[in-house]
Amino acid sequence: MDIARPDLKQKRMRQYAIWAGVAVVLLAVAVVAVSRLKPAAPTVDRSTIWPDTVKRGPMVRQVRGSTGTLVPREDKLRLIPAETEATVTRILVLPGAHVEPNTVLMDLANPELSQEAMNASLALKAAESEYHNTQVKLQNDLMTQKASAATVGSDYRQSQLQAQTDKALYNLGVISGLTYKASQGKADELTTRNKIEDDRIAMNEKVIVSQLAVQQTMVDQARALYQLKQQQLSALHVTAGIAGVLVDLPHQVGEHVAPGITLAKVVQPDQLKASLKIAETQARDIQIGQPASIDTHNGVIPGRVQRIDPAVQNGTVTVDVELTGPLPQGARPDLSVDGTIDLERMVDVLYVGRPALGNENSTLSLFKVDADGKGATRVPVKVGRASVNSIQVIEGLKEGDTVILSDMSRWDNVDRIRLE
Repeated sequence: MDIARPDLKQKRMRQYAIWAGVAVVLLAVAVVAVSRLKPAAPTVDRSTIWPDTVKRGPMVRQVRGSTGTLVPREDKLRLIPAETEATVTRILVLPGAHVEPNTVLMDLANPELSQEAMNASLALKAAESEYHNTQVKLQNDLMTQKASAATVGSDYRQSQLQAQTDKALYNLGVISGLTYKASQGKADELTTRNKIEDDRIAMNEKVIVSQLAVQQTMVDQARALYQLKQQQLSALHVTAGIAGVLVDLPHQVGEHVAPGITLAKVVQPDQLKASLKIAETQARDIQIGQPASIDTHNGVIPGRVQRIDPAVQNGTVTVDVELTGPLPQGARPDLSVDGTIDLERMVDVLYVGRPALGNENSTLSLFKVDADGKGATRVPVKVGRASVNSIQVIEGLKEGDTVILSDMSRWDNVDRIRLE
C-alpha cells in the first residue's frame, strides 16, 4: 500500500519555481543584451557604387550649360519683313536651299500699292514742272528788274558827266550857279536811285534762291515718296539679301501678310555661335573672354565667352559663346549642344570627384572606403570650390583616400557599410 509523502510534492514545486525564476532572469538578461547590440552593417553591391580617389594637383573650375543651341551671329542673320500688306502669289525657294543675295524667294501682290506708285510718279512730275515754272518766272522778273536798273544806271552816268561839265562852266563863269546846282541835284538823285536799283537786284536774287529752295523741297518730298513706293514695289519680289541658307519661310501661296511680319529667315550656316543656359547659382563667376568648349555631339569646338545676359529667366542666365574653331560636319542653326566654361585654374589643391549630392563650400557626409576595400565608414568632409566633375577638399580626407561619390541617401541611418 502506497504511503502519501506531501513533503516531496512541496519540494518538487519549489524546484519548479526556482527553475522558472532562473529562466525568466536569463531571458530578461538576453533581451537587454540583444537590445544593446548595434545592428549589423548593411551590405552594398560594389558594382552599384561610384568610388573615386582623392588626388592633389591642378584643378580647373568649370560650369556646364547642358541646354544650349547653335544660333546665327547677329551680323550673319537676315530676317526679311513685309514692308506692306500683300498676298503671297508664288513661292520659288523652300527652306534648306542655298541662296544668293539676288535670289527671289517669293512673289507678293498688292494692287493698291501699284496705284499709289503711279500717283507718286505723277506727283513728282508735277512738282518738277512747278519748280521749272517758278524758276522761269523768277528769272523773267529778275531780267525786267535788271533792265530797269540798266536804264537808271545809264541816266546816273549821264548825270555825273553833265554835273562835271556844268561845274567847269560855272567855274569859268559861263553858266549861273543855279544851273550848276540843278545839274548837281539831278546827279545826286540818280546816284541814290542807282544804288536802290542795285539793292533791289540783290534782294531779288535772294528771293529767287529762297523760293526755288521751297520748290526744291516739294520736289524732294515728292521724289522721296516716289522712291518709297518704288522700293515697296520692288519688295514684292522678296530676295534673300545675303548669301546663305534659307532656314524658315512660314507662309503659303494665297496667304495675306501684314506689314512687319517676318517673311523669311536667311542665315550663313558657317557663322554660328553657341547660346548656353547656365544655372543662376553657377553663373556668378562667369566673365567675358573666358575660354569655353562646345560639344555638338559630333565634335568639340573651342570658343570664348562673348556676352552674358544681365537678366535671369526661369532660373538660368543666357551666355553667348563665340566659336573660335571650325564647325564639325552637321553643325547647323538650332542644333542642341552642351558647353563648359573654364572659370579658374587652381594649382596644387586636394580634390576629388564631385559627389552626387552636396554643394560647394559646405560639409559633406561621405563614406570612406577601408584600406582592405571590404567596407566603408561615414566621415565628415569639408569641401571648398567646385567644378563640373570635381570639388576641392579642405578637411576630412587626405591624398590617396577612396570615397564613394554616388547617392548613398538610402544609408543615411548607418555609419558603416560592407562592400561585396
